[in-house]
Amino acid sequence: MLRDTWLIFRREMTAALRNPTWVLIGIMQPLLYLFLFGPLMVKAMQGQGLSEVDGWMLLTPALIAQLALFGSSFVGFGLLAEYRSGVVERFRVTPVSRVALLLGKVLASALQAVVQALLIIALAYLAFDLDAPVGGVLLSLLIVFLLAVSLASCSYALALTLKSEETFPALLNAVLIPLLLLSGILLPITSGVAPDWLYTISQINPFRHVVDVERNTFRGDFTMDALFTGGVVVLVMAVLSVWWGTRTFQKENA
Repeated sequence: MLRDTWLIFRREMTAALRNPTWVLIGIMQPLLYLFLFGPLMVKAMQGQGLSEVDGWMLLTPALIAQLALFGSSFVGFGLLAEYRSGVVERFRVTPVSRVALLLGKVLASALQAVVQALLIIALAYLAFDLDAPVGGVLLSLLIVFLLAVSLASCSYALALTLKSEETFPALLNAVLIPLLLLSGILLPITSGVAPDWLYTISQINPFRHVVDVERNTFRGDFTMDALFTGGVVVLVMAVLSVWWGTRTFQKENA
């Protein structure tokens, strides 16, 4: 299975390097937020008594979580294209592991998300007053990797389940927009600022806890209270998502 996973991973990465359009498109939205929305948010945070550094330390980790949220969620489009062109059907008659078909694609998507996150962080260091510790950045990249694994697995499983280029994006947008708004990516959702009902709903959103742990790592807060909830949430999401994706691939290729 490891050899098959490597072969699928290499195939996906080769295709991405030959045609990096989707990789560039995926990073455009976080870049726009970084350069166009970032200065406005930082100014607003300064009005609440936070420094400029604090503003960028809040926004940058949220943007790399947003990058994984949207970039990895739409990878199912590529699988739908392969399904329509008969690539998935041809894989069925090969001895390649059905689990490797998923894992190779998922790992390639996760690696691309990490590379994109590195670019966002590098630009924030160069262009703005980002002051995150190296250990915190590395831990945040691990969280981005796990988040991308979770979302890519769900995206592939959902694409194989729906098998519809029309239904797939409509359902994704209906789910992702509320998750984005309730995660505190654009503005932190705190009990002192947000209405009580909105704060309560945001606490149910698992991505809220992932964004929180990203911000904590950027601040260099490695205490159990800062990392436990978000770390457990992203690990559970990764395990359940890979399980769902694996079952879907095995069922489809049975």
